[in-house]
Amino acid sequence: MSAQNKQRTEDVSEMATSFGFEAVKEGEKQPKVNKVFHQVAERYDVMNDLMSGGMHRLWKDAFVAWLNPPQRSTKPFKLLDVAGGTGDISFRVIERSRRTAHSTVFDINGSMLAVGKDRAKENGLIDYLDFVEGNAEELPFEDNSFDAYTIAYGIRNVPRIDKALREAFRVLKRGGRFMCLEFSDVDMPVLDKAYDLFSFNAIPAIGDMVTGDRESYEYFVQSIRKFPNKARFKLMIEEAGFKQVTYRAMSGGITTMHSGWKL
Repeated sequence: MSAQNKQRTEDVSEMATSFGFEAVKEGEKQPKVNKVFHQVAERYDVMNDLMSGGMHRLWKDAFVAWLNPPQRSTKPFKLLDVAGGTGDISFRVIERSRRTAHSTVFDINGSMLAVGKDRAKENGLIDYLDFVEGNAEELPFEDNSFDAYTIAYGIRNVPRIDKALREAFRVLKRGGRFMCLEFSDVDMPVLDKAYDLFSFNAIPAIGDMVTGDRESYEYFVQSIRKFPNKARFKLMIEEAGFKQVTYRAMSGGITTMHSGWKL
C-alpha cells in the first residue's frame, strides 16, 4: 500500500502505538515524539511554514478570532494552551484580549518551552504567561481552573487522545471552552491528490534541504494521515463530555478548527 493510500485511524486506540506509519510498542510513542520536537524546536516556524506554505499563520489568526477572548473583564481570562510550547497561540490570545488574558503555556517538551520563553521576553509578554512542563494526559491543575483550553497542531502527537480530552474537560470551568486546531482530511477531490503529492514528496525533501532532518518531516506528514477524520474526532470530543461540539474546516479541509463547551 502506498503512503498516499494509508487509511486514517478508525480505532483511535491505535494512536497510542502509532508513530506515523510505524507501529511501536505501548509506551514508546511519547519518547519518540519528544525526540522529534527536541530536534525541531529551534526550527519550528520553518517546519510549519514548509508544511503549510505559510498558511498556518492565517489559520492560527482565525482560530483565535473564533475563540474571541474578552477584552474587558473584572477577572483575567485564564487560558490553558496545551502543546503550546513556542507561544504562537498564547501570544495571539493575549494581544487580542488587549493584554487582559493570562495564559499557561503547557508542553511536554522543554526545548519547545525554552523557545516560547525567549520569544515572550522578546515580545514583552512574559508577565502574561506561565510556562509549565508536563503531559497532556495528566494535567497538574485543579478541577474547574480555566476559562478556555486550546491545543493547536499537538493533539495528534498525544498517544492517548481520549485521556487528554477527559483531562481538558476536567480542568475547564463550567461554561469553559475547548478548542483544537489540527490538520485534517482534505475533502476536495483534486486538492486531496495534490496535497498528498506535496506532503509525501516535497515536504520531507525540503525539510532535508533546509534543516537536514528528513525523518522528522516524514513523521509529521504521516501523523497527519493517521489522525481521525473530522467527524470521528468530533465524536471523541463529545464522548469526553463536551456539548455543542462543532468544527470549521479551512483551506478545503487541510486544517480544521474544533470547538466544544463544558456546560
